[in-house]
Amino acid sequence: MSKICQITGKKAMVGNNVSHSNHRTKRKFDVNLFTKKFYWVEQDCWVQLNLSASGLRTINKVGLDAAIKTAVEKGFINV
Repeated sequence: MSKICQITGKKAMVGNNVSHSNHRTKRKFDVNLFTKKFYWVEQDCWVQLNLSASGLRTINKVGLDAAIKTAVEKGFINV
């Protein structure tokens, strides 16, 4: 599975390593991803998601059902 948060849609960004002599080389800023299992009470099943740290805080704030519903509307999850 690719390195994309399934709740927030965050993915890797591209930037530069800058040396002391100001020489720039390309690099990648990866997302802080976790693989986490949740029990989804409304569907009575376990769900495994790839989440960023901010996606995990979103689920803690609004709840699993609301977070999955908004992620499906935005197209981050196919249910």
